[in-house]
Amino acid sequence: MNFLSRSKFFGEKSGSMIRSLANTYRVLEQTQQRTEHTRTTHDTDEPIIMSNPFKKEKKVCILCKYNIEPDYKNVRLLSQFQSRYTGRIYGKHITGLCKKKQQLIEREIEKAQNAGMMPYYYKEISYIHDPKLFDIDNPFRPHKY
Repeated sequence: MNFLSRSKFFGEKSGSMIRSLANTYRVLEQTQQRTEHTRTTHDTDEPIIMSNPFKKEKKVCILCKYNIEPDYKNVRLLSQFQSRYTGRIYGKHITGLCKKKQQLIEREIEKAQNAGMMPYYYKEISYIHDPKLFDIDNPFRPHKY
C-alpha cells in the first residue's frame, strides 16, 4: 500500500481505483517485456526478402506505351522527331523510342518527304509550337559527344 491509499483524504473507492491502475500498469509492463524478449529471440541474421531497391524502372517507348502506329500521312506526329533547323531525324538515344519504332519513324519520314508532305531541310513552321514528346537537351541516354 502506498501513501495515497492510506491517506485519510481518500476513501475506500479511491484505494481500489489506485490498485486497479497499478495492476493495469503491471500487466502493461509484463506484456512489453514479453514483446521485447520475443523480438530479441526472433531477431536473427537471416536475409530479409525484398525487391531490389537499386533496380531502375524500365523505360517504355512512348509510341509502344500508347499503341501508336506512325504513318507517313500523319505529318504532325512525324515532325516531332525531326530537327527544327536542319531537318535531321533525331536518334533513338534522344527520342527514347525502341529500335523497331525508331526504324519505322525513319521510314515513314522518308516516305512523307518523298511524297512531298514534309520538307527535307527544316521543320514545317505551323508545327513548331506543338507540345514536345521529349527534351532534346536532356536525352534519354546521353552519349560522349
